Amino acid sequence: MTFVLGEIAIIIGALMCIPLFMAVGLHEDTTVLAFGIAVGVCLVIGVIGLIVRPPKSKREMRSTSGFAMCGLFWIFVALISAIPFRVSGYIPNYVDALFETVSGYTTTGSSILTNVEALPKSLLFWRAFTQFIGGMGVLVFVIALIPKNDKMSTALAKAEIPGPQFGKLVSKLRFTSMILYAIYVVMTLLLVAILCGLKMPVFDSFCTAFSTASTGGFSVRNASIAAYNSPGIEATLTVFMLLFSVNFNVYYLIIAGHFFKAVKNEELGWFFGIYFSAVAIIITNLCVSGGYTFVNALRDVTFNVASMISTSGFGTADFAKWPVLSQVVLLIAMCIGGCAGSTAGGLKVSRVAMLTKSSILNVKKTISPRSVYTVKLDGKPVDDMTLRNVQNFFLIYTLIIVGSTFLISIAQPLGGKYSNFETNFSAVIACFNNIGPGIGAVGPSGNFSGYSIFAKLVLSFDMLLGRLEIFPILLLFNPNSWKRAQNRIQGAKKIVTKRIANAHAKSELKHTCEFVNEPDDADNAFDGDDSQENEEDLQSDAMYENAQSADMQADNADNDSNSQDVSNDKDGE
Repeated sequence: MTFVLGEIAIIIGALMCIPLFMAVGLHEDTTVLAFGIAVGVCLVIGVIGLIVRPPKSKREMRSTSGFAMCGLFWIFVALISAIPFRVSGYIPNYVDALFETVSGYTTTGSSILTNVEALPKSLLFWRAFTQFIGGMGVLVFVIALIPKNDKMSTALAKAEIPGPQFGKLVSKLRFTSMILYAIYVVMTLLLVAILCGLKMPVFDSFCTAFSTASTGGFSVRNASIAAYNSPGIEATLTVFMLLFSVNFNVYYLIIAGHFFKAVKNEELGWFFGIYFSAVAIIITNLCVSGGYTFVNALRDVTFNVASMISTSGFGTADFAKWPVLSQVVLLIAMCIGGCAGSTAGGLKVSRVAMLTKSSILNVKKTISPRSVYTVKLDGKPVDDMTLRNVQNFFLIYTLIIVGSTFLISIAQPLGGKYSNFETNFSAVIACFNNIGPGIGAVGPSGNFSGYSIFAKLVLSFDMLLGRLEIFPILLLFNPNSWKRAQNRIQGAKKIVTKRIANAHAKSELKHTCEFVNEPDDADNAFDGDDSQENEEDLQSDAMYENAQSADMQADNADNDSNSQDVSNDKDGE
């Protein structure tokens, strides 16, 4: 799907023009060159993609390919979007630039920068803007802008939209994407207006709103939101971090006039129940342990718990210095995350609800084997297949956390502040759940700059796994995901090889006939060979077209089974 890469490159290049013009206006010469080179690279790739774009009738994609291509597209976008950071020289190491860019697009918020305020405004804007683009999804944005066949759009959207369930608000996926982005943009602009009204600088308001809407957490200040020391700003951001952690389908239902149906959403009740429970436990713990008054605890805890459960990662207090119980509760909130269909990361509240209900059901079945129990969500029974999918997802989720912690631990030297278990485990939790800060050296007052190149690559990989919910990235390593592409390449190679061989044979025959000075025989032989070559080419082309047609039919016939095998967690639930 080279043409999709081309379309994405053109869109990313167009979006880079915003910080490019900002750099020109602010006379930031080094970043003008950096963004200019990046835009040029995007345009070249985009033109190539448009040149090789196939006819609409051949732009088909099955679910398996959609998942694999989604992972490939996200890696591609991160690679080209890191160029301005590296070329400008403000992040000299390309791996560090890639880490910062992946952290942006995946809305993680983890950073290797030790002095954020040293960056020019154009780079700070681009850094926050990558989070805004990635919040609702790069491919969802492409689908909303560029008309595509609905089958291809569905295959890509299933892989990118977070949560165990996938559905359309309206019949056409493009219109669904446009509705989601409209809600997203309007809520962001509303937040910008409120922040400006609270005396936050306009530039800071836009960057902070981008990071809040995407629940990303990048700030333009070294001290994050604590730098403003404003209870009004903190309260506003607390509310909006929670709002952006809610399934956007709820907002659509409210707009459509189904208010009571929206507020009865069971996942919504679980989400706010978990949030207020965590707030109550931590406030009690801080007040009992001393050092905090109730008012101060209420201000810091409500903000930071909202920041962690929404996976935003903003900070107003160094919770790494809080009592152990408070840190454990925050860690649990980090892992749970927000609702499915929101911009938040984490395991998702709907999965936690299903796992909890399933565990209780298993206990009941053990006590009363003959009784019949059913797990329900929103009053509807959840089938056994869906429960198994959620359990399998949780198993893979756990294995990745354990494996990643092991990998970054062996890459760190002994005795350093990045070598202890607390720091490494929380770093993996923070990156894999797209949160941002962890505990210890990677806490709110720390950063990820002390990790080795290998560890940063592992953590970048974890960010992508967490944002795309594992399968699209893992499928890149599955040979079957590229089977169709391999078949097409092999077929094309055979045709090209055949034509080259025929052309060579024709040239040799013509040369031989000229050498023996038999022009009539040479012409006859040449004509006969040319006719035979044309017939062979036509046969090869026909065989290739038949293979393509059979491949398309096989894809259509296997689509349902592929969707169940690979995207069980998206379709089955």
